[in-house]
Amino acid sequence: MPQSINCRVGCPESEAPNTKTRAWSESRKMEAMPSRCLFLLFLSTCKLSPEVVAEVQESSDGPGAQEPMRLTDVQAAMEFIAAAEVAVIGFFQDSEVPAVSLIHSVVQNFQDVSFGISTASEVLAYYNITGNTISLFRLVDNKQLDLKGEDFESMDATKLSRFIESNNLRLVTEYNAITAIGLFNSMIPIHLLLIMNKASSEFEENLHRFQEAAKLFQGRILFILVDSGVKQNEKAISFFKLKMAELPALAIYQTLDDKWDTLPITEVLVEQVQNFCDGFLKGKGLVSMKLQVKQVEVFFPSQFSSVLLLSHVRLCETPWTAECQASLSITNSQSLLKLMSIESDPFYLSVPLIFC
Repeated sequence: MPQSINCRVGCPESEAPNTKTRAWSESRKMEAMPSRCLFLLFLSTCKLSPEVVAEVQESSDGPGAQEPMRLTDVQAAMEFIAAAEVAVIGFFQDSEVPAVSLIHSVVQNFQDVSFGISTASEVLAYYNITGNTISLFRLVDNKQLDLKGEDFESMDATKLSRFIESNNLRLVTEYNAITAIGLFNSMIPIHLLLIMNKASSEFEENLHRFQEAAKLFQGRILFILVDSGVKQNEKAISFFKLKMAELPALAIYQTLDDKWDTLPITEVLVEQVQNFCDGFLKGKGLVSMKLQVKQVEVFFPSQFSSVLLLSHVRLCETPWTAECQASLSITNSQSLLKLMSIESDPFYLSVPLIFC
């Protein structure tokens, strides 16, 4: 069963009730510690019933896909989750809660996500659900991200869509300002980038082989596509000292110690990708570059003066994204929860958040 995490709406900070996982903000502080280990992906294989397979396929192929699947027992829920790269399930104590219609309203906006609804008490108990909750299940790092409590009560279509978009990580995730939140939220600290122009005539074939290679490293490495044809991605490319003439290329990056390596290629080959990743994991050919950090003081509105333990916000340029990310030096998770409720703040809305 995926590890359950309680996630704030619109931000990567999270908690894990009934597990030993600490809030995400605290885990970012501990990333450099030797005791930090990767979350390995252990998915139990099971034979999917024809009904489940059919409905999941419909959810991405046909117009009937706009309706969430009703999950009436644990087996159906398990098979539904196992059949999708990303699944969103509304766990409700009764079918009359407003969030039921809320899920229906966003389904059409996410054709690559499978949606389900369950009001069965045995299903809720199996997934440690004690109240109305919307959960996102992610295959790539075997995570269960939960929206519940106050987050659930304040939920609207915009917040739910933001939550799904930012956490919609797949075997191969295309990088953009929204998915960057989920990528750095994941406990998997190694990123493998395929830097290639999507307009290339060879793109689809190379992407397919990149996806095949991604299956070999599930739970260990996040596979990411960076479109070199997008101007905003030029800084990411320049960080790795790559020139446009050297593309397409592979770039691998370790978030814990900023080590990286590159490999210009003419095409993606599964064996080549495997050897490149294995070599990096064994410490071969690494380049190290520390984050350049600029510290600034940030003043918050007086209504948030109760957040006493917030010391400062640092603006830092993360290596391969080359985007200004906000990191918080904070010693109390409750202070973080209060801070992250500032959804109307322009600073909060303009940058993804990464916590150290």
